[in-house]
Amino acid sequence: MADFHILSEAEIQSALRELKDWSVKGRAIEGSFALPTFGDAIALIVQVALAAEALGHHPEMRNSYNRVSFSLSTHDAGDRITDLDIKAASRISAAARRFKNVK
Repeated sequence: MADFHILSEAEIQSALRELKDWSVKGRAIEGSFALPTFGDAIALIVQVALAAEALGHHPEMRNSYNRVSFSLSTHDAGDRITDLDIKAASRISAAARRFKNVK
């Protein structure tokens, strides 16, 4: 696992102002995306899986037809929110925006 910085509540809120798709839920941040089709949802999951592997930081992922949701916390930090979670969330949002009509 890469080095990480555990974020304060203020740092989390500041980061989430830039990540409109994400919110705090418990001890994690969560983002949810509605894609045009089931195939697009699976394509996003594959893209996120490859990016997560490269980053060495893996989200929990859930899929129901065209909806995909992600939950991020850093297990090595005691399941707290770190800068790695923010970086991963930013990459996931960017990947989702590459699809047309994402909600």
